Amino acid sequence: VLGSRRLVVAIDCEMVGTGPKGHRSELARCSILNYHGDVVYDKYILPVHPVMDYRTRWSGIRKRDLKRATPFLEARGEILDVLRGKVVIGHALCNDFLALGFVPPGGLIRDTSSRLFKEMCGFHNRRLVSLKSLSLNLLNRRIQDGKGGHCSVEDAQATLDLYKLVEEQWEQIMASRSKDGLPF
Repeated sequence: VLGSRRLVVAIDCEMVGTGPKGHRSELARCSILNYHGDVVYDKYILPVHPVMDYRTRWSGIRKRDLKRATPFLEARGEILDVLRGKVVIGHALCNDFLALGFVPPGGLIRDTSSRLFKEMCGFHNRRLVSLKSLSLNLLNRRIQDGKGGHCSVEDAQATLDLYKLVEEQWEQIMASRSKDGLPF
């Protein structure tokens, strides 16, 4: 198990709005932590298109943060290098993967917004449970509280700690599905 922990990362991405009326989401910050909670990647990322809405209340991103930001294609390459071959933990990962234009194999995804995770934690009847709610109820930790927006490092740490609550059970289920040839 110890060796496999090197192959686990937690990710969180923050988006800004581009395109007409700022409705298109583009990556503006990405944070990745290793299994032990050490930050292995944390950069502001310059979107491909002009930013129309910084969404600061949620993203925490301000215009000044993107002044010396890494261009998207360069950052994407760096991020994919970190993620390749690793189990990726996060919350509502489809949004992060969409922004990155990348989806790892299903067997490598551990999404704390998934039905499986919610069932393991006793949230059977709730369709959508926010990371903020999961963190408060399961970790007794307040996140996403300020008006300054989310912190992607803090959110990635929360998903990592949530994963660790059910890690053994989750990995047994994933191993069983893999052995039985079932979809993830």
